[in-house]
Amino acid sequence: MGSLMKLLPLLSALLWAGNGVALAADYQITITGMKFGSPPAELHVGDVIVWRNDDIFRHTATARDKSFDIDLPPKSKGRMTVAQAGTIDFYCRFHPAMTGKLDVRP
Repeated sequence: MGSLMKLLPLLSALLWAGNGVALAADYQITITGMKFGSPPAELHVGDVIVWRNDDIFRHTATARDKSFDIDLPPKSKGRMTVAQAGTIDFYCRFHPAMTGKLDVRP
């Protein structure tokens, strides 16, 4: 089952490409020094974000609209596929002053 889950983003990207839509891209947002790194400027539905926690503290990447909640123990990574267009504000549940914003295009 794990192998199938890893293939789903690739299969989704291939289906989109066959319809004349650009392939999905992978991006990384790194947490270091109790701050989220800059999110990508050209983010689209179907793109994958790898959240990487380089801190010694546990963090989350949690959408204020509850559309995602990625738990990130120290020195770990979490992946998500962007599912909706629009502006999505996010924060760390453990450190609410840590905030960011995703601007997602269709």
